[in-house]
Parts: sequence; structure tokens; C-alpha cells
Amino acid sequence: MASSIEVSSSAFSGGGAIPARYTCSGEDVSPPLRWTGVPDGARSLALTVIDPDAPGRPFVHWLLFNMPASTDALTEAATPPAGSAQGRNDLGVNGYRGPCPPAGSPHHYHFKVYALDVKTSLRDGASEAEFEGAIKDHVLASGELVGTFKR
Repeated sequence: MASSIEVSSSAFSGGGAIPARYTCSGEDVSPPLRWTGVPDGARSLALTVIDPDAPGRPFVHWLLFNMPASTDALTEAATPPAGSAQGRNDLGVNGYRGPCPPAGSPHHYHFKVYALDVKTSLRDGASEAEFEGAIKDHVLASGELVGTFKR
């Protein structure tokens, strides 16, 4: 069984509200993230940000992969670490796009970090399906931070 990575942010707590700065209601920049617990043997890290409450199907806000295994944080408005790549989100662009749910109930945003035993062959613009296929059977550990946002 995969071990657990502890994911946190100085901008919001687990289960707490994501500040507007990190959403389409603000500057729409990525929040600062930090993690611990990456196991020895990890060859790369990946990050996904997904809204499972989106109408129709889970909505991908960010796919970041092939980060060096030594990476333990991303700053606010992060530039991806050297050697990493970004997949295509469900708005059709590579990179981070923050929470932007329809008006109404709060949505939950899962910031999930994966430690992988490989560096994937994925390139910028990979889809979520390609990402999921590339990491299947390669996850050594994972962890997530869930934040909420409502408009």
C-alpha cells in the first residue's frame, strides 16, 4: 500500500475556504503548497487539482508532472520546477486555473501530490486520461489537501 504524503498551504487549511486571490474571482494564481513524506525511491512528483463537484464530471484545474523528487513546495503563482511539464486542464490550457464554480453551493478542490517511481514520458499538454495512464502502477505515495470555494 502506498504511504502518505502530508500536503498543506499557508493560504488555507484543510477543509477551509480557498481565498479569492487563488480563484477566478481574484488574481487566479496558484496557492502556495508544501508537502512532506515523499518516500525514498521516488523518481518524480506530480500534482493534480480537481473539482469533483463540477456538473457532469470532475473538473481538472491543474496537472503538473515530472517535478524533481526533491521538490517539497511550490510558491504562490508558481513557475513549474525545471524539467517538469503541465498538462491541459479542462479549460483547454496548460497550467493552473483556479476555482470558478457556478453560483450556489461550495465546491471542494483536491490538491493531490503523487510520488512516482518513474519520470513519465508525458509532455506539456497531456490530457488527464494520458496522465492517469502514465502513473498507473507507479504511485509510491500520495496525499491531498482539500479546500472549498463558493461564488
